[in-house]
Amino acid sequence: MQLGGLHHLTAVSADARANHTFYTGVLGMRLVKRTVNQDDVSAYHLFYADGEARPGTDVTFFEWPVPRERRGRDSVTRTGLRVAGEASLSWWAGHLSAMCVAHDGPTTRDGRLVLDFEDPEGQRLSLVDDGGTGDAAPWAGSPVPAAHQIRGLGPVLLTVGDRAATEAVLLRLMGMRRERDYADPQAGQVAVYAMGLGGPAAEVHVAERPDLPPARSGAGGVHHVAFRIADEAYEAWVERLAGLGVPSSGPVDRYYFRSLYFREPNGILFEIATDGPGFATDEPLERLGERLALPPFLEPRRAQIEAGLRPLN
Repeated sequence: MQLGGLHHLTAVSADARANHTFYTGVLGMRLVKRTVNQDDVSAYHLFYADGEARPGTDVTFFEWPVPRERRGRDSVTRTGLRVAGEASLSWWAGHLSAMCVAHDGPTTRDGRLVLDFEDPEGQRLSLVDDGGTGDAAPWAGSPVPAAHQIRGLGPVLLTVGDRAATEAVLLRLMGMRRERDYADPQAGQVAVYAMGLGGPAAEVHVAERPDLPPARSGAGGVHHVAFRIADEAYEAWVERLAGLGVPSSGPVDRYYFRSLYFREPNGILFEIATDGPGFATDEPLERLGERLALPPFLEPRRAQIEAGLRPLN
């Protein structure tokens, strides 16, 4: 019952059009699924990923007309995006400057080169050098050269009031291992927890900041973080959470993957998600994201749902 790494991260935007422009036009990610929040069909749910829409490469957004997030503890406070090498980070520093995106240039954190910046709504992002390890699936339509494209999710940083409580869940329930600690000028002491083979695609970083006020959800904030499991492991995870008495959503079929949701002790929402069936279930791979895709149970309401959404382009 090993977690395979990060599956996706879902955040909040108050402006889907501007969000789409930034993540495709500036960051060069591919819109691989244009759909709606299945629990609130008035809201877009946009999925950005690599050229083949592989699990572990998704950053997704709900569009809700809400104020900006109030930053604080008990939240995901930085999202890593992997790129291949120092040359890529140098390219990105110039590219972001040309796009008028503020940054302080590449620096070193936890022994890796990183480049921190924010999207237009204050979503805190960090390009992380993964050394080019593992395969990549560039998107041919990206404005970013293939060698420098975002390869997938990197480490996510959680800032909590009680790290010991979060650690108990990461180690005992989720089967992670504590690998190391490092000092961060802003976050303080950070503990690194790894899944599976480890590396930047399979790490959760946790900082303890009880001095901060609790975060308040809003645009520019993270809604939840999801972790990968093999399709055939899903029922075992359902039974594991139930057997340990962990309050959860119970089985949820999102059509593109199956999910389980629960909150760790500091209140951050976690999701466990299967790798399959995948985003090409209802669209050909080469046409992903070009039209509004709805799971079969929402298809009869298509006209009503489309009337409530404004076009992205």
